[in-house]
Amino acid sequence: MIGIDVGGANLKVADESGVFIYYCPLFEGASLAQFLEHHRSAGSRAAVVMSGELADCFASKTEGIAWIVSQVKVVFPQAIFYGTDGVFHDKPCAALAAANWLAAADATKEKYPAAVLVDMGSTTTDIVPLGAFPDILGMTDLQRLQAGYLIYSGLLRTPVPAHLPVVDMDGFATPTCPEFFATAADAHLVLGHIDPSQYTCDAADRGERTVQAALQRLSRVICADVNEIGENCARSIASAFWAAQAEVVRSAVDKVARKYHADNIVTAGIGSTLLARSFGWTDLRVEMGEYVDALPAVAVREVALRCDAG
Repeated sequence: MIGIDVGGANLKVADESGVFIYYCPLFEGASLAQFLEHHRSAGSRAAVVMSGELADCFASKTEGIAWIVSQVKVVFPQAIFYGTDGVFHDKPCAALAAANWLAAADATKEKYPAAVLVDMGSTTTDIVPLGAFPDILGMTDLQRLQAGYLIYSGLLRTPVPAHLPVVDMDGFATPTCPEFFATAADAHLVLGHIDPSQYTCDAADRGERTVQAALQRLSRVICADVNEIGENCARSIASAFWAAQAEVVRSAVDKVARKYHADNIVTAGIGSTLLARSFGWTDLRVEMGEYVDALPAVAVREVALRCDAG
């Protein structure tokens, strides 16, 4: 059994040998089936979750779900798909839309029954009150956004102006440009939160994923070049972005934790260690290792195996 999490930008696969994360931008026409072929083996079965149905290459989520299911079934004809109803399905249905967070909660809630799970990926951060599992069944991403359980902010792909409309530059309140000049990956690379090998998405300018290139992209956010404002000022943009992003995540998590009287906050995803270190939360990487980077893929596999055993 392998676990698969199909996002709009990333494909994550988990099996007994480890986790595999591929940059697979559906919105650019990436071939999902071609990536999955690497994991086909005789008699292999797959349990799947998705969030890629929202990619704007699809006219609707219904179309996206149908396409993802069809692509997976090219490689794994007997694949099963976990839905927001907490049930596995073998054909497209509305419940399959964005169920990856629920699979992660389903596999985590027994060990941490009164905790809040915070899973920061490349694009979003899921905030899941594990003690309220029966109440969150069936929630759509729209409803999670409204409830504060989903933040469209991640470690890599979030545009810098999304959290930083104004930055202080030598005492001047300087508006940032709402243009796709730099992303969270540039800020986190400059700050040392990630290294170039962890910068796994395309840069905004499709350029190099180096600190120097990131500083140049960050400078463009205020209509400048790095040689115009200096490296220290460019780094201050990165610091201001992280401060703003961190506050958005922390305040949202605190609100959910207070609401459900959580006894712990556990972190997962590629941002797991950064969040745990910054706020004193519990890093699941300590017990899960690399598997924490692809928690929904790991989780949907575990839930499927649990169903087989039960």
